[in-house]
Order: sequence, then structure tokens, then C-alpha cells
Amino acid sequence: MSHTSGAATGTVALGVLSLIVWTLIVITSVKYVTLAMRVTNDGEGGILALMSLLGIKKHKRPVIVALGLFGAALIYGDGAITPAISVLSALEGLKLVTADVEPYVLPAATAVLVGLFAIQPLGTAKIGRAFGPIMLLWFLTMAVLGIAGILRHPQVLQALNPLLGLQYLFSNGYTGFLILGGVFLCVTGAEALYADMGHFGAGPIRVAWSAVVLPSLLLNYAGQTALVVTGTPTTDNIFFRLCPDMLLVPFVGLATLATIIASQSIITGAFSMTRQAMQLGWLPRLRVKQTSAQGHGQIYIGVVNWLLMAVTVTLILVFQKSDNLASAYGLAVATTMLLTSSLLAVAMREIWGWGRLRTTLVAGFFLCIDLAFFLANFDKLVDGGYIPLLLAAAVFCLMRVWHRGAATVLARVREQATDLDAFMQELQAQSIPRVPGTGVFLSRSDEGVPPVMAWHVRHNGALHQHLLVVNVVNESIPWISDHHRLRLQQLRPGYWHATARFGFMEKPDVPAALQQAAAQAPELALADATYYIGYLEVVPSESRDGPPRWQKGLFAFMARNSLHTADFLQLPKDNVVLIGRQVSV
Repeated sequence: MSHTSGAATGTVALGVLSLIVWTLIVITSVKYVTLAMRVTNDGEGGILALMSLLGIKKHKRPVIVALGLFGAALIYGDGAITPAISVLSALEGLKLVTADVEPYVLPAATAVLVGLFAIQPLGTAKIGRAFGPIMLLWFLTMAVLGIAGILRHPQVLQALNPLLGLQYLFSNGYTGFLILGGVFLCVTGAEALYADMGHFGAGPIRVAWSAVVLPSLLLNYAGQTALVVTGTPTTDNIFFRLCPDMLLVPFVGLATLATIIASQSIITGAFSMTRQAMQLGWLPRLRVKQTSAQGHGQIYIGVVNWLLMAVTVTLILVFQKSDNLASAYGLAVATTMLLTSSLLAVAMREIWGWGRLRTTLVAGFFLCIDLAFFLANFDKLVDGGYIPLLLAAAVFCLMRVWHRGAATVLARVREQATDLDAFMQELQAQSIPRVPGTGVFLSRSDEGVPPVMAWHVRHNGALHQHLLVVNVVNESIPWISDHHRLRLQQLRPGYWHATARFGFMEKPDVPAALQQAAAQAPELALADATYYIGYLEVVPSESRDGPPRWQKGLFAFMARNSLHTADFLQLPKDNVVLIGRQVSV
């Protein structure tokens, strides 16, 4: 009887291992590393960059935007859950050394995570140099331990045959289908791999994945399976059982370091995506701190950091064990992957120019797999899977409300723009005195005289001798070259218009951009210029037209608490004049 039971366990273990092996190969290696990384927005990856790239196709923009935004919103849930489950699972390995440490695992994990978020304002540029060697040591250690496990039962290599996995899946009915939810956890980092492409480049990621990460993972999973087949209880922590007892404590320490580094990558990704969303007009302006002069991706956004920390610590205290958190983890990533595949299907047609049949076959293949994983994880909805979905829904709502409200404000401001010829005639008719120097007026439009200039004349009864209107445009590409940064036009004697363009991965710096204007028109004397900004106080309107009142109030709250234009555009504070107006939404 025990022999029959052992044979059954071995068959199940080999079937699950085969599913894991081919999930890693098909999803991560083929879908993401091979296909998705061919679709870049000027080198940037991730679902938001993909949305921006495809959103240029106007006729499909609403659907693409909705898919991309919700996928991006889900990454915030991932950013909270990944550090929690990673650090907790690493420290749980200490329970194999002695059961006495169990009461201390949760406090230790909480302390590690609080410390991780607390050091974010300082940046990780200096210690970041150690990340690569530590992760290399981690994967090599996993590979060696996996090989040691395989030597105990080399027959596990049969799992390289995909038919074993398919046979297990289809012969076990609903139970086999639910197993996919656990199998899926092996590829939850694939979406982050794509999002990090802008930091590391597609080439280095492909080499690291193919030469180090994938072989190490496959060997380690095979080694774990060998332990199961040879009698190790599946209720035990199989991963840490691969390690010899005498090396368990340092191995747990190495695992904790590796999970901290992985968590750091997720947190940095959340900062990067927030900056993208701000520049693309989907989130209010927040203060962005550059933590390293060398790396453009080394940024810190305080609001995002502390909110993520609050959610992460709450998740740890509520779920308490990594196994419990796994239910909340898989559904968020499975949903994001399903949305990414949908956008990739559009990219195959519109960017690569694939035919309908080829696109249907390839995209349909991946969509079917992603849908299967999504449905398998959907079973975990009531066990915690709803948490990242609720977080994503909240972020998605904020993005939609902000974008709609900002568009309404822009329309109100443009309604107040004055025709340039009429404005100049009015200046002459009223004999408005002109004072020496240059006035730089920030505008939200390329057309007409900005309202802030008219307000300035009305209140102060004077105007600078040289007038420069600057319209800042945030583009749907990550970087703008200096050659294309600024376009300067002299529309009238003493009146210039400049368009300053910035990519969604850049921190706008208007004074730096205007150095080109100073070179083209030295008479502007921009070093001593005064900057005029129209400060708009947003108030919810009493009208029943437009969005619900709660959305109007939410937008007004976000507008009041967003970073001021002068700070966002890095204007010299001593040379800035604010002229306020109320605008209702």
C-alpha cells in the first residue's frame, strides 16, 4: 500500500514539476524575454510604457488606455504584496533550525520591511553595487542545492517531457486545474522583469535570464521534486530542506538578502511607474527626489513609499504566514499578465505588422494560457485575492478621476485664452507701460495669449519689455533629445513662444530647457527673468452636469495636495510670481 502511495506521489510530483518547467519556458522565456521585450517605448518596458506606445493609435486608444491603466494599478498591489511574502517566506526557513523561533518570525519580518522602506529616502546607489554579486551567489547556490537534490533521484529529469505535465493536468480534472494556481507562482516575477527593461536593457536581461536565472530555477525545482519523490513530506518547507542542516542559518540569511533586493526592485518599479503616470497626466504631481546623480532610475517618491509600507505591514500582520499571502499574491499578477497579453496582441498587428491568422494563433495561445492561470487563481478571490484587486480598483479610480478633472481644468483655461492680435492692440490702446526685463509666462496651450498674462496686466497695469510664453508638453515617449527639447518662435516684436518637451521618464527642468532659448535670442536675458504662473484653486461645482459630486471633490482634494507647478518644473523660487484664480469642475 505504501509503495502504491509513493508511486502516486512521484507521479503527481513529476507532473507538477513538468508544468513548472514549461510554464517558466513558455511564459517567461518565450512570451516576455523573447516577444514582449521586442516591444519597447524608446527602451522602456512595462504595461504603462506599452499602453503609451500603443495609445498613439487613436482609434483604439480608449480600450488600450483602460487595459494599460488597470494593469499598471495592479502593480501597486504587487508592490505591496511581493515584499511581504518574500521576506516572510525567507525568514520562515529559520523554523527548520528550531521551532522556538516561530514567535519571532513575524516581528522580524515586520522590522526588516519597515527598515527597507525607511532607507528609501537615502537611495540605494552605494549599496546597489553589491546587489549583483549577492544575486549571482543566490542563484548559483540554488543551482548547486538543486543538483544535489537531483543526484538523489535523477529520474525527476523526466519532467522535461511536457506530456507529463499535460497528462497530469487533464487526468485530474478540477483538482489538476486548481494546481495551476500554485504552479503560476513560479512566474510571478516575469511582469517585473519586463518593467525593469528600461533600467537594465533587454540584452543584459536576456543573457542573465538564459544563462543564470532560468537554469538555476529549473535545477532547484527539480531538486525539490526529488526530495518529495524520495519521501520528504509535502507539508514541510521543501525549499529549505534542500540545504544541509549545518548551512541552514547562513542560507536563510542569504535568502533574506535576496528577497530584500527583489523587494527593492519592486519598490523602485513602483516609483518609476508613478513618475510615468504623472508625466502622462494620469496622476497628480508628486515630489520626486533623485537619490543618485548617476542613475536616472534612482528616484524616491515619499507618498508612494509610505503608503506601500503601510499596506505591506498591514498585510503581514493580517495574514501572518507566507502560505496565506500566496492567495492574495497570484491573482493580481495573473490579471496583469492577461492584460499584457491583450496589449501584445495589438502590438503584433500594429507594430510588427503581423497578419490576422498569425496574430490569432500566437496571441490566442498566450491568452488561453494566461486565462487558465487567471481562472485558477480566481478561486483564491475570497481567501485574499480580492485585496490587490481592491487596491488596483482604487488606484485606477484615482487615475481616471485625475485625468478627467485635469482635462476639464485645461478646457476652462483655454476658454479664457486671448487672441494675440487683439491682446497687442489692447496693450497699445490702453498705453500699458513696458518695464525692462523679461517675463516668462507658463501656458497650458500653444494657442493665444495665456490667461495669466492678461490677469497680470489687469492687476498690475504693466508688462515686461520682452515676453516669453512657455508651453510644457509631456510626451508619450520616455526621453527627449536636447536637439528636440525646445522649439522657439518669435511671433511679434518682443513676443516669443516656446514649446518645451519632456519624456515621461524625465524630471522637467524648464530653466535648463530655456538655455537653448537664451542662445537663440540673447535679448531675452533669461538669467534674470521673472516667471509668472497662474495658480488655479479647484472647487467642486454645484452643477449636476459632468461626473458625480464625490469625483469632483476627490479631484479638488488631489489638486490641492499636488506638487506646485514651480517646484515640479524646477523654477527659481525667488523669481516666481503667482496669480491666483478659482476654477470650478
